[in-house]
This record gives sequence, structure tokens and C-alpha cells, in this order.
Amino acid sequence: MSKGIFVTATGTDVGKTYVTALIVKKLRESGLNAGYYKAALSGADCIAESDAGYVNKTAGINQEENTLISYLYKNAVSPHLAAEIEGNPVELEKVKADYERVCQIYDYVTAEGSGGIICPIRWDDRHILLEDIIKLLGVPVVVIAESGLGTINSTVLTTEYLKAKGIAVKGIILNNYTGGKMQEDNLEMIEEISGFPVIACVKPDDKDIDIDSKFLAGLYE
Repeated sequence: MSKGIFVTATGTDVGKTYVTALIVKKLRESGLNAGYYKAALSGADCIAESDAGYVNKTAGINQEENTLISYLYKNAVSPHLAAEIEGNPVELEKVKADYERVCQIYDYVTAEGSGGIICPIRWDDRHILLEDIIKLLGVPVVVIAESGLGTINSTVLTTEYLKAKGIAVKGIILNNYTGGKMQEDNLEMIEEISGFPVIACVKPDDKDIDIDSKFLAGLYE
């Protein structure tokens, strides 16, 4: 049986795709059959030039492009607005089928979200938020957060929202971590207030994520 995890973030441009690529790369370098999936992606003309293409290349998956994403939008706006502009709204049935297809190929599937946790995916006659996709896939979450000023608030709010929605959180990864008193305190306060562990810290331009591969694989369900 394939196992999965969902990577979300405290907001846009936090480095979710960058960290996701390092996660999948770590699994693959440890000999595990790891793949990738994203339901909706906006702001790219083609898959190769998209976030999904970046993960595919950086992690060395060599995954078939048509299995990486269900919906690709050219407009660099929230998926619900891109879908309205381009006339191709997300259907949960397709998302579920596409994800399950990836699960048939890979033993460990990392699903990446769009933006932060409260991201509208579709908003017309049907209302779909990112949380609906997470629940549909039935996998736990890892939260990517910035390391600097303001991250305590945004990270704790994100984890509290996830808890309120009944979504399991496996841990938090801090991106752009350089150390120092403030960032060390941010880490401690996030853990203490949220109740969730910071499982890794990624430095700027890291080529590898400093986390035990067996522990990482154990987060997938």
C-alpha cells in the first residue's frame, strides 16, 4: 500500500516547493520509491516550468509529467480565480483519481498544496478549499514556515486551523533558517504554543534536508 503526506505552508512564497523537493529527494536517495502530486497549480505556461517540474527535476524523480498535476493554470492568481478566468474548475473526482494513479506507481507520495492552508481551489457553484483536498486524500500534513520575524503568529494560526478541521499535523519545517537568538526563540515558541515539533530546519540554498530518512518515511500514512 502506498503512503502519503501533504505539504502545506503558512502562506505564499514561504518556500513550500523548495522544501518539498528536498523531502522527495531525501526519500529517493535513501532508496525509497517516492513520487509527487499537486492538484492545482497556477502561474506557469507548462509543467516543466512549473513548481511541479522543479520538484520532478530537483528530486530526480523522472516522473511522467501528466501524472504530476491535475490542473495547470497560466494566470498567477489563486486557483479558484485562475479557474474562473480560464474556464477549467477543479473537480474533486479527478483529483482523487489522479492521486490514486500516482499511488499505484510510487510507494511514498508527497502531495503539495497551493499557497497557505486557507486557499480557495474552486468558488462557483461549488466551494472547495485546500482542506477539502487534504481530507479527500486522507493523509497527514507537514507545515512549512518561515524562520524569521512574524512566524510564530502565522505558524500557530495555521496549526490551530488544521487542528480545528480535524487534520493530523506531523510536524513543522522552518525554511531559511540561519540561527541566532531570534530564530532559535521562534522555534522554541512555535513548539511550545502549537504543541507540534519542528522536525527540520532548512538553511538558505540547502541541497539536502537535515532529517533522518527513516524518521521522514515514518511520517507518511
